[in-house]
Amino acid sequence: MTNERPSADHVLTEVADAVRLQEGPPGVRSVLRALRRLAPASTKDLSRATGLPVPIVAALGNELRRRGLVTKERPSRLTEAGLDVVAQLGMDLSLDATCGTCEGRELVIPDVLDEAVRRLRALMESGPAADMSIDQSHCTAETKVRRVLALLAAGALPGGSLLLIGDDDLVSLAVAVVGDVLGGPIVERVTVVDISDEILAYVQKVAGGLGTRVETVRHDLRQPLPAHLHGTHDVAMTDPPYTAEGARLFLSRAVEGLRTGPAHSVFFSFGGKSPDEMLEVQREIMALGLVTNGYVRNFNEYEGSGILGGVGFFQHLLTTTSTASAQGDYSGPLYTGDKRTRQREYTCVACEAKLRVGPGARWPSVAALRTDGCPHCGKGPFRPGRLVAAEDQPTHQQNHPVVTGQTPPAQATEPAAAPTSAAAPPATPSAPLTPRAVGWHAPAPEERAALEQRARPYLTRQADERDLPAIGAFEAEIARVSFGEDAIDDPARWAARLGKAMEKSKEGMIVAHGPGEDPVGWCWVSINQNAMTGDRYANFRSLAVAPLDNRGDVAELLLTAGLEFCLANGITEVVGRVHVGNVPMRTVYRKFGFDPTSLSMKLFLPESGGTR
Repeated sequence: MTNERPSADHVLTEVADAVRLQEGPPGVRSVLRALRRLAPASTKDLSRATGLPVPIVAALGNELRRRGLVTKERPSRLTEAGLDVVAQLGMDLSLDATCGTCEGRELVIPDVLDEAVRRLRALMESGPAADMSIDQSHCTAETKVRRVLALLAAGALPGGSLLLIGDDDLVSLAVAVVGDVLGGPIVERVTVVDISDEILAYVQKVAGGLGTRVETVRHDLRQPLPAHLHGTHDVAMTDPPYTAEGARLFLSRAVEGLRTGPAHSVFFSFGGKSPDEMLEVQREIMALGLVTNGYVRNFNEYEGSGILGGVGFFQHLLTTTSTASAQGDYSGPLYTGDKRTRQREYTCVACEAKLRVGPGARWPSVAALRTDGCPHCGKGPFRPGRLVAAEDQPTHQQNHPVVTGQTPPAQATEPAAAPTSAAAPPATPSAPLTPRAVGWHAPAPEERAALEQRARPYLTRQADERDLPAIGAFEAEIARVSFGEDAIDDPARWAARLGKAMEKSKEGMIVAHGPGEDPVGWCWVSINQNAMTGDRYANFRSLAVAPLDNRGDVAELLLTAGLEFCLANGITEVVGRVHVGNVPMRTVYRKFGFDPTSLSMKLFLPESGGTR
């Protein structure tokens, strides 16, 4: 019997199946190609190069490591076996034709506009914060200037009129600042249509002193543009919510505001999606009678949009003689959070059964599915999959869209997590058991050294601002596991929340990381005071570790560091709550000597006027 090495094509299929990659083997191929070209490369570098989300790239990297194709050291490289697979696939050519000056963005900011970049950075610091509930994530000052340069390069400016459908990125101010730096306005007028009073007031306040005529119109884009804006502008720009519905609605409003006839420009920014999701977006573009005139990947850079590698594409569309908008009032799902009103397909990891969760399904939430267990094998856990198309869902299902500016259902901001899943939010501790038994002692030096050896190459340190994108991704996963379909799982939103907490105190915030790599684990312990007794106690708010070969050891190292922090602050009581179905976290707690002291019970009652 011979042990033949599996073929390269078989490896691609095997890895794609293990991750449930929508892009299939070609997606794995793109990661290997990027590693061959960019090595050593971080997960974020590979995400930007391939257009795959950061969590997907991380999962692919782990599968490739398990097969000995990628080094365990980070930033990652291909091993000899990995290089052999690449050679079998005919990708052993590392030639890179990407322009080293513009880095593939097709535009370079000239030195004369360096001042514009600096001024826009300052304006961003004092401007409105991003509202994560409506998919906002501000683009960088450099991206703002590049968008203005794109308008100039396309001949849309100077002169004419510009319509901005939503402007949380403050492109109106970028146009005004660039004009001010160059010595005069580069556009006759700019019209900003947005629902945010804060954004519109800030634009008016700043633009007033820059010499560019800027008109602001407060309007909910779920409704057609006001009549006085119809057919009045030469060029439009929009960066809509990253859903097919968001693209259709915002582009429809852009079309409404443009003059009739062909060859008027619409500049469209969007985030990378799977091929099937992008097909939906492209269908919406064609349905409006628009045609693509240019497309640049990774043109837009965003602050805090870690899950997409912090980048998005920029598309130049042109109107045609067929261009028209038939979009009336809109009340359906729009933002990413709205999409969770639809069912999602989950796969049982144990038996591969595919189960639907959500409105109208047998299980209204993934928490309910976990409680029941898989109906086929009685086990779990369950891996999230695709959203079910609206037409495939029961006709009696009622959607409850989130109105513009309204946040999704409230969640606790302090969930706790396990190395494989997440726990329920912590609560004020109950009275200690009597007599009190000490369940954990600090490890002896040789025990601590042995733990550190098992966790290598990962170490722990205090978290800081550079870690926020990774921490946000961990908290988003914690939310998904804890709250299912109701989760607020936007990593940027969590990063913003944790950033504010970090401004107050970084104590008790701990990350695990490898040499020169983003965090692979996160632990947050806070010290609180019982309002009734005045006693101080510690709360384990979060504990999460990325999929690693030595994941359990890294989790143990983080938990140990957290408990050592408690001892150093004179804490003798530590509280952590966990979901009943979160067996991995319960096991970790048990290993460290935690004892169960309370049980949370939940009951759902009928909603007013009907049944739940």
